[in-house]
Amino acid sequence: MQPVLTISEMRDVDGVARSTTALEELVARAGHSVATAALELLGGAYGRRIVVVCGPGNNGADGQVAARVLAGRGAAIEIVDAGSRVTLPTCDLVIDAAYGTGFRGEYRAPVGPEGTPVLAVDVPSGVHGDTGECAGSPVRANRTVTFAALKPGLLQGEGRARSGRITVADIGLAVGDPAIWLVEDGDLSSRYPPRPPEANKWQAAVLMVAGSPGMTGAASLSARAAYRAGAGMVRLGVPGAALDSASASEAVSIELPASGWSSGALEAAERCAAVVVGPGLGRSESTAAEVKSLVERSPVPVVVDADGLVALGRLAHGALSRARSLVVLTPHDGEYVRLMGAGPGPDRVSAARRLAEESGAVALCKGPTTAVAAPGGRVLLATRGTAALATAGTGDVLSGIIGALISRDLPVMVAAGLAAHLHGWAASTGRAEGLVAGDLPDLVSDVLGRCRGG
Repeated sequence: MQPVLTISEMRDVDGVARSTTALEELVARAGHSVATAALELLGGAYGRRIVVVCGPGNNGADGQVAARVLAGRGAAIEIVDAGSRVTLPTCDLVIDAAYGTGFRGEYRAPVGPEGTPVLAVDVPSGVHGDTGECAGSPVRANRTVTFAALKPGLLQGEGRARSGRITVADIGLAVGDPAIWLVEDGDLSSRYPPRPPEANKWQAAVLMVAGSPGMTGAASLSARAAYRAGAGMVRLGVPGAALDSASASEAVSIELPASGWSSGALEAAERCAAVVVGPGLGRSESTAAEVKSLVERSPVPVVVDADGLVALGRLAHGALSRARSLVVLTPHDGEYVRLMGAGPGPDRVSAARRLAEESGAVALCKGPTTAVAAPGGRVLLATRGTAALATAGTGDVLSGIIGALISRDLPVMVAAGLAAHLHGWAASTGRAEGLVAGDLPDLVSDVLGRCRGG
């Protein structure tokens, strides 16, 4: 996992560094890192024309150093003041060193020749370093060199689209133990537990309470996903449905009555390692009461999704505060409104933290950047999400994956973060157009096999 530092945390790291290292040295290191990235982009500097847009602060100083290094390598350099309203001349590269993470207000980037690549220093100027929000006409970079650690604004909101390829340059700053981390592909290989030689199906059993009579599609998707993500046993209870009505043939059906079903579900949960409740469950008043009872009394962690979130309503403080085991809430933006009374806004990190803090649950806020927060404020970010996931049923698949990863004895928050990453990664390997939720379980299994070297 890669560390991610907020603006405030980066200031603290920078302040500690300045107690032992001169500012001029830190600027020199940063400027050389920018110059190195420019050389990589251009394939060399000799004979190239480079425009460096410099602001008044440290970001501009980094750009000045980069300009001197590149001039020494034979580039023709033109430095433009960030406050000017000039049209940039024809060139091979624009280096955006106007403003860094501390900028507030609107920024209107100088207009340059169309198609000229842009290299941004730390964050593209005009992009908020924490939220990714933009004001004015900020820079759209092909590549961004940021220092010490990633910044949240590079990974979410409009900032993600404006940052291009991101490189983290080590300039000798110790980042400590940040509260935010980015999940990477290698984390699945290193953290996903292998099955022990003596494994049996019950060691990774998941109880799925999902679906309703005549509406078992969501339950089937979630159950298949749990199996493909590594569950050894999926026990599927569809309240009020006949035992043979579920279409997920590998799942072992358990009979649950149409009402008062939480007692039977709790009995079944005793032999399981995780519970998933909600996909396709329906929205009756009796369903709401049973979901709350299951969440409160479950002996193992509970993943609440879809209609389960509707059942909990406006945070259902009582049910969550009395929960015997850890709970994972998995809202998309509309479900977030039901839980919190207002939308998440552009800052997914803050939104997930608010939900986790107020509910006492692990909060997974779905989106192109999915943020998973624990009540204490720690956050995992998954950025593998793709627009291909904007189709019915993909959330049901994600809930099954989370349940499976919890059943494999991963810490609940880690399981949720890895599941979100795996979900997005699997989608990226499928059809560029026309991907449907039913495609995902097999793609999930394929990705896990690749992580295992298979």
